[in-house]
Amino acid sequence: MAIDCGSRRYAMLQAVQDSDYVEKVYGGYYNVYVQAFGEEGDVWDLFRVYEGDFPEFNDLHKYDGFVITGSPSDAYGNDYWILKLCFILQIIVGMEKKVLGICFGHQVLCRALGGRVGKSKTGWDIGYREVNLMKDVGGCYRYLDHHEMSSFLSIIEVHQDEVYEVPVGAEVIASSEKTRVEMFAIADHILGIQGHPEYTTDILFNLIDRLRDMDVIEKGLAEDLKCQLESAEPDQECWKMICRSFLKGK
Repeated sequence: MAIDCGSRRYAMLQAVQDSDYVEKVYGGYYNVYVQAFGEEGDVWDLFRVYEGDFPEFNDLHKYDGFVITGSPSDAYGNDYWILKLCFILQIIVGMEKKVLGICFGHQVLCRALGGRVGKSKTGWDIGYREVNLMKDVGGCYRYLDHHEMSSFLSIIEVHQDEVYEVPVGAEVIASSEKTRVEMFAIADHILGIQGHPEYTTDILFNLIDRLRDMDVIEKGLAEDLKCQLESAEPDQECWKMICRSFLKGK
Protein backbone atom coordinates (compact mmCIF):
# COMPACT_ATOMS: atom_id res chain seq x y z
CA MET A 1 0.00 0.00 0.00
CA ALA A 2 1.46 3.34 -1.02
CA ILE A 3 1.85 5.92 1.74
CA ASP A 4 1.90 9.66 1.10
CA CYS A 5 4.93 11.52 2.37
CA GLY A 6 4.27 12.67 5.92
CA SER A 7 1.36 10.28 6.52
CA ARG A 8 1.31 7.90 9.45
CA ARG A 9 0.40 4.22 9.39
CA TYR A 10 -1.42 2.44 12.19
CA ALA A 11 -2.54 -1.13 12.83
CA MET A 12 -5.89 -1.68 14.51
CA LEU A 13 -5.88 -4.96 16.41
CA GLN A 14 -9.60 -5.70 16.60
CA ALA A 15 -10.45 -8.08 19.44
CA VAL A 16 -14.24 -8.07 19.08
CA GLN A 17 -16.66 -9.18 16.41
CA ASP A 18 -18.73 -6.35 14.93
CA SER A 19 -22.19 -6.16 16.47
CA ASP A 20 -25.16 -6.04 14.10
CA TYR A 21 -25.89 -2.49 15.24
CA VAL A 22 -22.37 -1.17 14.76
CA GLU A 23 -22.11 -2.92 11.40
CA LYS A 24 -25.38 -1.40 10.21
CA VAL A 25 -24.90 2.16 11.52
CA TYR A 26 -21.11 2.62 11.32
CA GLY A 27 -19.92 -0.10 8.96
CA GLY A 28 -18.02 -1.87 11.77
CA TYR A 29 -15.83 -1.02 14.74
CA TYR A 30 -12.96 -0.22 12.38
CA ASN A 31 -14.80 2.92 11.26
CA VAL A 32 -15.71 3.83 14.85
CA TYR A 33 -12.04 3.79 15.90
CA VAL A 34 -10.69 5.52 12.80
CA GLN A 35 -13.31 8.28 13.06
CA ALA A 36 -12.42 8.77 16.73
CA PHE A 37 -8.61 8.61 16.56
CA GLY A 38 -7.60 9.06 12.92
CA GLU A 39 -6.63 12.21 11.07
CA GLU A 40 -6.63 13.08 7.40
CA GLY A 41 -3.81 11.35 5.55
CA ASP A 42 -3.44 8.51 8.04
CA VAL A 43 -3.37 4.91 6.83
CA TRP A 44 -5.11 2.35 9.06
CA ASP A 45 -4.77 -1.41 8.52
CA LEU A 46 -7.27 -3.75 10.16
CA PHE A 47 -6.35 -7.06 11.78
CA ARG A 48 -9.11 -9.17 13.33
CA VAL A 49 -6.95 -10.75 15.98
CA TYR A 50 -9.89 -12.59 17.58
CA GLU A 51 -10.00 -14.59 14.32
CA GLY A 52 -6.24 -15.20 14.37
CA ASP A 53 -5.48 -12.44 11.86
CA PHE A 54 -2.25 -10.70 12.95
CA PRO A 55 0.29 -8.48 11.20
CA GLU A 56 3.38 -10.30 10.00
CA PHE A 57 6.36 -9.96 12.33
CA ASN A 58 8.47 -8.59 9.47
CA ASP A 59 5.90 -5.82 8.89
CA LEU A 60 5.72 -4.49 12.46
CA HIS A 61 8.40 -1.88 11.79
CA LYS A 62 6.19 -0.29 9.10
CA TYR A 63 3.70 1.00 11.65
CA ASP A 64 3.89 4.20 13.67
CA GLY A 65 1.41 2.87 16.20
CA PHE A 66 -0.97 0.10 17.22
CA VAL A 67 -4.46 0.30 18.74
CA ILE A 68 -5.95 -2.67 20.62
CA THR A 69 -9.74 -2.58 20.87
CA GLY A 70 -12.18 -3.66 23.53
CA SER A 71 -13.52 -7.21 23.64
CA PRO A 72 -16.04 -9.40 25.51
CA SER A 73 -13.19 -11.86 26.09
CA ASP A 74 -11.17 -11.98 29.31
CA ALA A 75 -7.71 -10.45 28.98
CA TYR A 76 -6.46 -13.06 31.47
CA GLY A 77 -7.84 -15.93 29.37
CA ASN A 78 -5.67 -18.51 27.64
CA ASP A 79 -7.28 -18.65 24.22
CA TYR A 80 -4.59 -19.07 21.58
CA TRP A 81 -5.26 -15.68 19.97
CA ILE A 82 -5.01 -13.92 23.36
CA LEU A 83 -1.67 -15.58 24.11
CA LYS A 84 -0.40 -14.72 20.62
CA LEU A 85 -1.58 -11.13 21.11
CA CYS A 86 0.39 -10.92 24.37
CA PHE A 87 3.48 -12.22 22.59
CA ILE A 88 3.24 -9.81 19.67
CA LEU A 89 2.62 -6.90 22.05
CA GLN A 90 5.86 -7.72 23.87
CA ILE A 91 7.70 -7.45 20.54
CA ILE A 92 5.97 -4.19 19.59
CA VAL A 93 6.69 -2.62 22.98
CA GLY A 94 10.33 -3.68 22.67
CA MET A 95 10.44 -1.72 19.42
CA GLU A 96 9.14 1.34 21.33
CA LYS A 97 6.23 1.76 18.94
CA LYS A 98 3.16 3.70 20.08
CA VAL A 99 0.61 1.31 21.60
CA LEU A 100 -2.86 2.40 22.71
CA GLY A 101 -5.01 -0.14 24.55
CA ILE A 102 -8.75 0.42 25.08
CA CYS A 103 -10.71 -1.53 27.76
CA PHE A 104 -9.74 -5.16 26.96
CA GLY A 105 -6.77 -3.67 25.11
CA HIS A 106 -5.75 -1.78 28.24
CA GLN A 107 -5.97 -4.98 30.28
CA VAL A 108 -4.24 -7.33 27.82
CA LEU A 109 -1.43 -4.80 27.32
CA CYS A 110 -0.94 -4.73 31.08
CA ARG A 111 -0.88 -8.55 31.19
CA ALA A 112 1.58 -8.82 28.31
CA LEU A 113 4.01 -6.55 30.13
CA GLY A 114 3.88 -8.40 33.45
CA GLY A 115 1.00 -6.69 35.26
CA ARG A 116 -2.04 -8.40 36.80
CA VAL A 117 -5.65 -8.29 35.63
CA GLY A 118 -8.84 -10.00 36.76
CA LYS A 119 -12.51 -9.65 37.60
CA SER A 120 -13.47 -6.38 39.25
CA LYS A 121 -14.11 -6.85 42.95
CA THR A 122 -17.01 -4.38 42.72
CA GLY A 123 -18.75 -5.88 39.68
CA TRP A 124 -19.82 -4.30 36.41
CA ASP A 125 -19.17 -0.67 35.58
CA ILE A 126 -21.61 0.48 32.90
CA GLY A 127 -22.42 4.06 31.95
CA TYR A 128 -20.55 7.33 32.45
CA ARG A 129 -17.75 7.47 34.99
CA GLU A 130 -15.85 10.53 36.20
CA VAL A 131 -12.11 9.92 35.92
CA ASN A 132 -9.40 11.91 37.72
CA LEU A 133 -6.43 12.67 35.46
CA MET A 134 -3.20 12.93 37.43
CA LYS A 135 -1.52 15.62 35.38
CA ASP A 136 1.43 15.98 37.74
CA VAL A 137 2.79 12.47 37.11
CA GLY A 138 5.49 13.65 34.73
CA GLY A 139 6.29 15.90 31.83
CA CYS A 140 6.58 13.09 29.28
CA TYR A 141 2.79 12.70 29.20
CA ARG A 142 2.29 15.68 26.91
CA TYR A 143 -1.09 14.38 25.74
CA LEU A 144 -2.48 15.26 29.20
CA ASP A 145 -1.01 18.76 29.15
CA HIS A 146 -3.91 20.76 27.79
CA HIS A 147 -4.55 23.72 30.07
CA GLU A 148 -8.15 24.15 28.98
CA MET A 149 -8.95 20.55 29.88
CA SER A 150 -10.40 19.67 33.29
CA SER A 151 -8.62 17.22 35.60
CA PHE A 152 -11.93 15.35 35.88
CA LEU A 153 -13.38 13.89 32.68
CA SER A 154 -16.42 11.68 32.17
CA ILE A 155 -15.93 8.59 30.00
CA ILE A 156 -18.11 5.70 28.83
CA GLU A 157 -17.40 2.49 30.74
CA VAL A 158 -18.54 -1.06 29.98
CA HIS A 159 -16.42 -3.61 31.83
CA GLN A 160 -16.39 -6.22 34.57
CA ASP A 161 -12.62 -6.82 34.55
CA GLU A 162 -9.88 -4.45 35.64
CA VAL A 163 -6.14 -3.99 36.10
CA TYR A 164 -5.00 -5.09 39.57
CA GLU A 165 -1.32 -4.17 39.23
CA VAL A 166 0.42 -2.23 36.48
CA PRO A 167 3.67 -3.54 34.96
CA VAL A 168 7.05 -2.62 36.38
CA GLY A 169 7.99 0.83 35.10
CA ALA A 170 4.39 1.88 34.46
CA GLU A 171 2.62 4.79 36.14
CA VAL A 172 -1.06 5.05 37.00
CA ILE A 173 -2.12 8.36 35.44
CA ALA A 174 -5.89 8.29 36.05
CA SER A 175 -8.26 6.66 38.52
CA SER A 176 -11.90 6.74 39.60
CA GLU A 177 -13.93 5.81 42.65
CA LYS A 178 -14.74 2.46 41.06
CA THR A 179 -11.49 1.57 39.31
CA ARG A 180 -8.03 2.40 40.66
CA VAL A 181 -6.27 2.00 37.30
CA GLU A 182 -8.34 3.92 34.76
CA MET A 183 -5.21 4.77 32.77
CA PHE A 184 -1.59 3.70 32.87
CA ALA A 185 1.41 4.74 30.82
CA ILE A 186 5.00 3.75 30.21
CA ALA A 187 7.27 6.58 29.05
CA ASP A 188 5.65 8.25 26.05
CA HIS A 189 4.87 5.18 23.93
CA ILE A 190 2.45 3.03 25.98
CA LEU A 191 -1.04 4.14 27.03
CA GLY A 192 -3.89 2.04 28.44
CA ILE A 193 -7.40 3.42 28.98
CA GLN A 194 -10.04 1.38 30.81
CA GLY A 195 -13.00 3.35 29.43
CA HIS A 196 -14.19 3.78 25.86
CA PRO A 197 -13.16 7.13 24.32
CA GLU A 198 -14.27 5.82 20.91
CA TYR A 199 -17.85 4.91 21.87
CA THR A 200 -20.83 7.09 21.10
CA THR A 201 -23.85 7.21 23.40
CA ASP A 202 -26.04 5.31 20.92
CA ILE A 203 -23.47 2.47 20.83
CA LEU A 204 -23.60 2.36 24.64
CA PHE A 205 -27.43 2.27 24.65
CA ASN A 206 -27.43 -0.59 22.15
CA LEU A 207 -24.85 -2.48 24.21
CA ILE A 208 -26.95 -2.07 27.36
CA ASP A 209 -29.92 -3.53 25.47
CA ARG A 210 -27.83 -6.48 24.28
CA LEU A 211 -26.53 -7.18 27.79
CA ARG A 212 -30.13 -7.08 29.02
CA ASP A 213 -31.32 -9.44 26.26
CA MET A 214 -28.50 -11.88 27.12
CA ASP A 215 -29.53 -11.74 30.81
CA VAL A 216 -26.10 -10.37 31.73
CA ILE A 217 -27.78 -7.44 33.48
CA GLU A 218 -31.34 -7.21 34.81
CA LYS A 219 -34.05 -5.41 32.86
CA GLY A 220 -34.65 -2.93 35.67
CA LEU A 221 -30.95 -2.03 35.85
CA ALA A 222 -30.81 -1.54 32.08
CA GLU A 223 -33.73 0.89 32.17
CA ASP A 224 -32.29 2.75 35.15
CA LEU A 225 -28.95 3.11 33.39
CA LYS A 226 -30.55 4.55 30.25
CA CYS A 227 -32.59 7.01 32.29
CA GLN A 228 -29.46 8.20 34.11
CA LEU A 229 -27.53 8.55 30.86
CA GLU A 230 -30.16 10.79 29.27
CA SER A 231 -29.28 13.63 31.65
CA ALA A 232 -25.49 13.62 31.16
CA GLU A 233 -22.82 13.56 28.47
CA PRO A 234 -19.31 12.05 28.45
CA ASP A 235 -16.33 14.27 27.58
CA GLN A 236 -15.75 12.45 24.32
CA GLU A 237 -13.96 15.24 22.44
CA CYS A 238 -11.39 15.63 25.23
CA TRP A 239 -10.75 11.88 25.25
CA LYS A 240 -10.36 11.81 21.49
CA MET A 241 -7.87 14.69 21.75
CA ILE A 242 -5.87 12.76 24.37
CA CYS A 243 -5.72 9.65 22.16
CA ARG A 244 -4.87 11.52 18.98
CA SER A 245 -2.18 13.53 20.76
CA PHE A 246 -0.69 10.34 22.17
CA LEU A 247 -0.64 8.56 18.80
CA LYS A 248 0.87 11.58 17.06
CA GLY A 249 3.48 12.13 19.78
CA LYS A 250 2.27 15.67 20.47
